[in-house]
Amino acid sequence: MASKGNKTLNKGIPKLKDAFIIIVKTEWNNHIVDKLEKGAIQLLRQQNIACKTLVVPGAVEIPFAIKAYAESGQQKANAFIALGTVIRGDTPHFDYVCKFVSDGILSLNMILDIPSIFGVLTVNDEQQALERVGGIHGNKGEEAAITAIKMIAFNRKLKK
Repeated sequence: MASKGNKTLNKGIPKLKDAFIIIVKTEWNNHIVDKLEKGAIQLLRQQNIACKTLVVPGAVEIPFAIKAYAESGQQKANAFIALGTVIRGDTPHFDYVCKFVSDGILSLNMILDIPSIFGVLTVNDEQQALERVGGIHGNKGEEAAITAIKMIAFNRKLKK
Protein backbone atom coordinates (compact mmCIF):
# COMPACT_ATOMS: atom_id res chain seq x y z
CA MET A 1 0.00 0.00 0.00
CA ALA A 2 1.65 3.18 -1.15
CA SER A 3 1.50 6.27 1.00
CA LYS A 4 -0.66 9.28 0.25
CA GLY A 5 2.38 10.95 -1.29
CA ASN A 6 2.85 8.43 -4.11
CA LYS A 7 -0.42 7.23 -5.59
CA THR A 8 1.21 5.59 -8.62
CA LEU A 9 3.93 3.51 -6.95
CA ASN A 10 2.07 0.21 -6.97
CA LYS A 11 0.64 0.70 -10.45
CA GLY A 12 2.44 -1.00 -13.29
CA ILE A 13 4.72 -3.23 -11.27
CA PRO A 14 6.92 -4.91 -13.91
CA LYS A 15 6.92 -8.70 -14.12
CA LEU A 16 10.46 -9.94 -13.67
CA LYS A 17 11.99 -13.31 -14.42
CA ASP A 18 14.87 -14.74 -12.43
CA ALA A 19 15.21 -11.80 -10.07
CA PHE A 20 16.96 -12.13 -6.72
CA ILE A 21 16.93 -9.47 -4.03
CA ILE A 22 18.96 -9.22 -0.84
CA ILE A 23 17.25 -7.53 2.09
CA VAL A 24 19.59 -6.15 4.75
CA LYS A 25 17.81 -5.35 7.99
CA THR A 26 18.85 -4.16 11.42
CA GLU A 27 18.43 -5.73 14.85
CA TRP A 28 17.61 -2.36 16.41
CA ASN A 29 13.88 -1.71 16.76
CA ASN A 30 13.21 -5.23 15.52
CA HIS A 31 9.50 -5.05 16.43
CA ILE A 32 9.22 -2.38 13.71
CA VAL A 33 11.88 -3.59 11.26
CA ASP A 34 10.40 -7.10 11.20
CA LYS A 35 7.13 -5.57 9.93
CA LEU A 36 9.02 -3.74 7.19
CA GLU A 37 10.67 -7.02 6.23
CA LYS A 38 7.36 -8.89 6.29
CA GLY A 39 5.79 -6.30 3.96
CA ALA A 40 8.73 -6.50 1.56
CA ILE A 41 8.82 -10.30 1.51
CA GLN A 42 5.05 -10.62 1.00
CA LEU A 43 5.20 -8.27 -1.97
CA LEU A 44 8.22 -10.05 -3.47
CA ARG A 45 6.55 -13.46 -3.06
CA GLN A 46 3.40 -12.15 -4.79
CA GLN A 47 5.66 -11.19 -7.69
CA ASN A 48 7.50 -14.57 -7.62
CA ILE A 49 10.81 -12.91 -6.77
CA ALA A 50 13.37 -14.75 -4.67
CA CYS A 51 14.95 -12.98 -1.73
CA LYS A 52 17.31 -13.54 1.16
CA THR A 53 17.61 -11.53 4.38
CA LEU A 54 20.86 -10.56 6.08
CA VAL A 55 20.80 -9.12 9.60
CA VAL A 56 23.20 -6.47 10.91
CA PRO A 57 23.34 -4.81 14.34
CA GLY A 58 22.35 -1.28 13.34
CA ALA A 59 21.65 1.08 10.46
CA VAL A 60 25.24 2.29 10.11
CA GLU A 61 26.29 -1.28 9.30
CA ILE A 62 23.83 -1.70 6.41
CA PRO A 63 26.06 -0.22 3.66
CA PHE A 64 28.99 -2.39 4.74
CA ALA A 65 26.84 -5.53 4.58
CA ILE A 66 25.55 -4.64 1.13
CA LYS A 67 29.03 -3.99 -0.25
CA ALA A 68 30.45 -7.11 1.44
CA TYR A 69 27.70 -9.27 -0.06
CA ALA A 70 28.13 -7.71 -3.51
CA GLU A 71 31.83 -8.57 -3.40
CA SER A 72 31.43 -12.00 -1.78
CA GLY A 73 30.99 -14.13 -4.87
CA GLN A 74 27.72 -15.51 -3.54
CA GLN A 75 24.59 -15.58 -5.71
CA LYS A 76 24.48 -12.27 -7.57
CA ALA A 77 21.69 -10.03 -6.42
CA ASN A 78 19.68 -7.85 -8.79
CA ALA A 79 18.99 -5.30 -6.06
CA PHE A 80 19.47 -4.66 -2.37
CA ILE A 81 16.84 -3.35 0.04
CA ALA A 82 18.05 -1.64 3.22
CA LEU A 83 15.54 -1.85 6.08
CA GLY A 84 15.86 -0.24 9.47
CA THR A 85 14.28 2.24 11.85
CA VAL A 86 16.11 5.14 13.43
CA ILE A 87 14.08 6.97 16.09
CA ARG A 88 15.09 10.43 17.27
CA GLY A 89 16.34 10.59 20.85
CA ASP A 90 17.68 13.29 23.11
CA THR A 91 21.18 13.42 21.60
CA PRO A 92 22.62 14.19 18.15
CA HIS A 93 23.22 10.46 17.62
CA PHE A 94 20.05 10.30 15.48
CA ASP A 95 21.44 12.88 13.06
CA TYR A 96 24.75 11.07 12.67
CA VAL A 97 23.17 7.66 12.14
CA CYS A 98 20.69 9.01 9.57
CA LYS A 99 23.46 10.80 7.68
CA PHE A 100 25.82 7.80 7.72
CA VAL A 101 23.25 5.32 6.47
CA SER A 102 21.80 7.63 3.81
CA ASP A 103 25.26 8.64 2.57
CA GLY A 104 26.27 4.98 2.57
CA ILE A 105 23.30 3.89 0.45
CA LEU A 106 23.90 6.81 -1.93
CA SER A 107 27.55 5.79 -2.29
CA LEU A 108 26.55 2.21 -3.07
CA ASN A 109 24.21 3.42 -5.79
CA MET A 110 27.13 5.24 -7.33
CA ILE A 111 29.65 2.37 -7.20
CA LEU A 112 27.65 -0.84 -7.59
CA ASP A 113 26.06 -1.84 -10.88
CA ILE A 114 22.81 -2.76 -9.13
CA PRO A 115 20.43 -0.59 -7.11
CA SER A 116 20.38 -0.26 -3.33
CA ILE A 117 16.95 0.82 -2.11
CA PHE A 118 16.64 3.06 0.95
CA GLY A 119 13.96 1.55 3.17
CA VAL A 120 15.20 2.94 6.47
CA LEU A 121 12.61 4.82 8.49
CA THR A 122 13.98 8.00 10.06
CA VAL A 123 11.27 9.16 12.42
CA ASN A 124 10.74 11.38 15.43
CA ASP A 125 8.98 8.77 17.57
CA GLU A 126 7.78 5.19 17.63
CA GLN A 127 4.23 6.17 16.67
CA GLN A 128 5.47 7.59 13.37
CA ALA A 129 7.32 4.34 12.71
CA LEU A 130 4.22 2.24 13.45
CA GLU A 131 2.20 4.38 11.05
CA ARG A 132 4.69 3.35 8.33
CA VAL A 133 4.65 -0.42 8.90
CA GLY A 134 0.98 -1.08 8.23
CA GLY A 135 -0.65 2.02 9.68
CA ILE A 136 -2.06 5.10 7.98
CA HIS A 137 1.02 5.49 5.77
CA GLY A 138 0.98 1.91 4.48
CA ASN A 139 3.98 -0.38 4.75
CA LYS A 140 7.24 1.18 3.64
CA GLY A 141 8.73 -2.31 3.31
CA GLU A 142 6.23 -3.04 0.53
CA GLU A 143 7.10 0.28 -1.09
CA ALA A 144 10.81 -0.54 -0.94
CA ALA A 145 10.14 -3.89 -2.62
CA ILE A 146 8.13 -2.23 -5.40
CA THR A 147 10.91 0.30 -5.88
CA ALA A 148 13.46 -2.52 -6.10
CA ILE A 149 11.39 -4.30 -8.76
CA LYS A 150 11.03 -1.13 -10.80
CA MET A 151 14.74 -0.38 -10.53
CA ILE A 152 15.69 -3.92 -11.59
CA ALA A 153 13.49 -3.53 -14.66
CA PHE A 154 15.01 -0.10 -15.34
CA ASN A 155 18.55 -1.48 -14.97
CA ARG A 156 17.83 -4.46 -17.23
CA LYS A 157 16.34 -2.22 -19.89
CA LEU A 158 19.47 -0.03 -19.91
CA LYS A 159 21.75 -3.06 -20.25
CA LYS A 160 19.98 -4.48 -23.31
